[in-house]
Amino acid sequence: MKALRQLGFLKLSLRPDGQPDDEDHRVLALFRNRAELKKAYGGLQEETFRLKDLLKQQEGATQRVQDMLNTLEGRLGAAETAYPALVFYQLRRLWQTGRELISQMVADLVRQQEERERRAHLAQHNRRQFARRPGAEGVLRAAQGLHEQATAQLAAVEKERAALTRVWHYFKRRALQRRIGVAAAAVVSAGVSLGEAQLGLEEIAGEATPGFPGLTLPARRAINLTAIAYAEALCLRLLPLKAPMLTLAREAIARRETADDYGSPRECVLLMGQIARAHTLISAREGVTQEIRARSERLQRVARYRGETDTSPAPNSLAFTEGDVLPAAGPRADAPLPNVLAEDTWDLFRILLR
Repeated sequence: MKALRQLGFLKLSLRPDGQPDDEDHRVLALFRNRAELKKAYGGLQEETFRLKDLLKQQEGATQRVQDMLNTLEGRLGAAETAYPALVFYQLRRLWQTGRELISQMVADLVRQQEERERRAHLAQHNRRQFARRPGAEGVLRAAQGLHEQATAQLAAVEKERAALTRVWHYFKRRALQRRIGVAAAAVVSAGVSLGEAQLGLEEIAGEATPGFPGLTLPARRAINLTAIAYAEALCLRLLPLKAPMLTLAREAIARRETADDYGSPRECVLLMGQIARAHTLISAREGVTQEIRARSERLQRVARYRGETDTSPAPNSLAFTEGDVLPAAGPRADAPLPNVLAEDTWDLFRILLR
């Protein structure tokens, strides 16, 4: 046995040269699978870390919201702080109401204008197609005429050749054969032209309507001017109120926490009455069209744009003159209107079309 073990180096490989063992294939597959698993594991780890970060951020945001709710609950539990909190959130709601009114009007105008421009776009495409069709039909008729003429000429030459059956007609038949070749080539050429004319007409008939490119620049500018005019009209409606409602609403919307500078509970109740009246004034639909039209006419005269592609006018071009005040008598009838675009009243910059 010892001698046999010593002869172990004489083992012979019976596999063909260059042919790998099945065991080698399995080892390579294991290494390949191991590399793929490590790569997938690394990707899962990165996704886990990302999700953990998002979870921490969400937990922080949830905690901040919970702290705000706890603070608000504490404020509403005492009369001295509850009334200012009510005023604060009602002022924020007043600002949001004005923004929603303007946004809704802009959405309605965009929908109506898009419908008009889509119809005009389709009509223009149909007009262009209709204008091209007579020309294509004329080309087709001309190609058909040439094809019929070439076919008739070929038939006439072939008929003439068929009539020459005598032996002494040999040279005439050979000359006519050359003419038949020329006529056949003319028929082929006319057939190609006829096919191209038919394809051209079919392409015109099957041409798809081009996609709607969107509202034109003049339309977007007109809608933006109407939105600015509506914002001015809403400001005009608030001017007769005793309290500077627009200023208070702007200050409230700029804060995250409730302010305490609205006075005593009695003063807060009076201010909430003014806020309720402000809601009624800006939400009234009576006469709003005339007010917007009057403001739009002025804006169209004074609006200037910084660039040829700008859709919103330059804020400084909308500055008001001394006589641009509320025409009706009231407690604040002599107060000038703010520049709603420069001051971003009712969040106009988020509403205007780009």
